[in-house]
Amino acid sequence: MDVFNAIIQTLDSTIRLSVPLLLACLAGLYSERAGIFDIGLEGKMLVGAFAGAAAASVFHSAFLGLGMAVVISVAFAMIHGFASITHRGNQIVSGVAINFIAAGSTIILGQAWFQQGGRTPALQPGERFEAITLPGAEAIRDVPIIGPVYAELLSGHSILVYLAFLMVPFTWWVLFRTRFGLRLRAVGENPAAVDTAGISVAWLRYRALICTGILTGIAGAYLSMVQNGGFVKDMTAGKGYIALAALIFAKWKPVNAMFACLLFGFLDAASIRLQGSPLPIIGKVPAQFMQALPYILTVILLAGFIGKAIPPRAGGVPYVKER
Repeated sequence: MDVFNAIIQTLDSTIRLSVPLLLACLAGLYSERAGIFDIGLEGKMLVGAFAGAAAASVFHSAFLGLGMAVVISVAFAMIHGFASITHRGNQIVSGVAINFIAAGSTIILGQAWFQQGGRTPALQPGERFEAITLPGAEAIRDVPIIGPVYAELLSGHSILVYLAFLMVPFTWWVLFRTRFGLRLRAVGENPAAVDTAGISVAWLRYRALICTGILTGIAGAYLSMVQNGGFVKDMTAGKGYIALAALIFAKWKPVNAMFACLLFGFLDAASIRLQGSPLPIIGKVPAQFMQALPYILTVILLAGFIGKAIPPRAGGVPYVKER
C-alpha cells in the first residue's frame, strides 16, 4: 500500500502541476490555429498571476482577482494583436517583448504598491481558491483502491483545476464543431480564401487572441491564487515555453495537448519526488539534475518521438490583403 499511496500522491501532483501548462497550451492552440505564433504566453501568464493576486489581496475576493487576471492578460494579448495583426509586425519579436515587459512591470508595480520586494501579500482564505471536496469523498476514503483514487486523486482540487480539464472537450467542440472554429482553422491555413469569402481575417485573429488572453489569465491566476497563495517574482518559471513545447508535441490538437501536458506535469512531479532519493544502481542524483530533468526530457521528446509536426501553413506570416 505504501507504493500505491506514493503513486496516488505522484499522480495528484501531476494533475496540479499540469493545470497551468494545459491552460497555456490551449491558449496557444487558439492563436496558432489562427496563424498567430504566440511566444508571449509566458508573459501573459505572469501578468495574469500578478493582477489576480494583487486584486484578490486589495478587494478580498478570489473571483475579482480571477476577473482582473483575465482582463489584464487579454489586454496584453491585444497589444500582441495590435503589433502583429494591425501593423503586421514580427510575431516572435512582439511575443518576446511582451515577456520582457511582463517580467519587469510585475516587479516594479509589486514593489511600488506593496513594498515587499515585488511580491504581493500572502492571500488569506476567501482571497484564493480553496480545494473542493466532491460528494461522498470522505465516506469512501477508507475503501481500498477506489477510496484513495476518488478522495485524493479526483477530489480535493480547486475549481480552476476542473475548469482546465473541462476546457479540453470544450476547445475540441469549438474548433471542430462550430462555424467559428471552422473559420479559425481556415484563417490559419489559407487567410486569402477566408478573406475572399467576405470574412475579416483581422477580426478572426483578434478573437483568437482574446481566447488566448482569457486562458492565460486563468493559468496565471491558478499559479498565484491556488498553487502559491500570492505572487512572487518570475513565478511562471518557463511554463509558457513548456506549454509551447507541449503544443508542438500534441501537433496542435486539444486532446493530445491534454496528454502532453499531463506527461510534462508527471515529469515535474517525479523530479520533485525523487530529489534527494537514491536510485537503483545510479545512487543519489544531484538535486539540480532532477530539477532540470523535465526540460531535458522535453528536448528529447521533441527531438525524436513525435515525428514531423506540421504547424498551420499561415502561422507567423502577416496577412496582406491583395488589391
